[in-house]
Amino acid sequence: MTGTPLLQADDLRKTYGGFVAVDGVSLTLRDGGSLAVVGESGSGKTTTARMIAGLERPTSGRVSVSGVTRAERRGDRLRRAGEIQMVFQDPYSSLDRRQRVRDAIGEVLALHERLSGTALRARVAELLDQVGLDGRQADALPRSLSGGQRQRVAIARALAVRPRVLILDEAVAALDVSVQAQILTLLAGIRARSGVAYLFITHDLGIVRHVCDDVAVMRGGRVVERGPVERVLSAPEHPYTRALLDSVPRRGWTPRRGLT
Repeated sequence: MTGTPLLQADDLRKTYGGFVAVDGVSLTLRDGGSLAVVGESGSGKTTTARMIAGLERPTSGRVSVSGVTRAERRGDRLRRAGEIQMVFQDPYSSLDRRQRVRDAIGEVLALHERLSGTALRARVAELLDQVGLDGRQADALPRSLSGGQRQRVAIARALAVRPRVLILDEAVAALDVSVQAQILTLLAGIRARSGVAYLFITHDLGIVRHVCDDVAVMRGGRVVERGPVERVLSAPEHPYTRALLDSVPRRGWTPRRGLT
């Protein structure tokens, strides 16, 4: 990689009392790139993502965007939100259940882009169209939508501030396989058109090749392997990475039945 990376996390560490959740993690994401951070539950990947997003304060280490360290001052919150946005695993819990979809997106635009009236409505419609939703879904409450549709709303809302980095924290884990494929295709298209960079947090190595260029494998709060997706998936060097790959169901796989 040449030049200054878009996103740089240097030696991030997070402790909770005597428990070390993240232990010296460094990550690099280029402008327009897509990096997967993979690991089992408890590996520290989500805590790392939350520190990068500014939702958790690192015990030590730093996060920089285009070479500028992200400040912790309250006055920087809007600017930081415009740099990095996060989409969570459960969109239903991150959406206001009493707020219609168009209003959920509209309030973000009013706050960050100062839009109102016709310009606001037009931008809401543009964002919904970008994620494959129409006017009927725009008028709906979250409970009236499917899981895949709710995740599309969450993605549209995150894109509303035109972030440079979109963190996707297990964003397809709770969806059916067919819906997962639709969302992954959607994300690939959005990245190709907009140039937004992705930090894709997942436990599933089987899906990372669809949207990611590079991968970092975490275990016990540390990165144990990293590199281009094709190299890591085809010739993993660390035993833990090989174990994760071996756990991915292959074509024709059927669950083993318990003994009776």
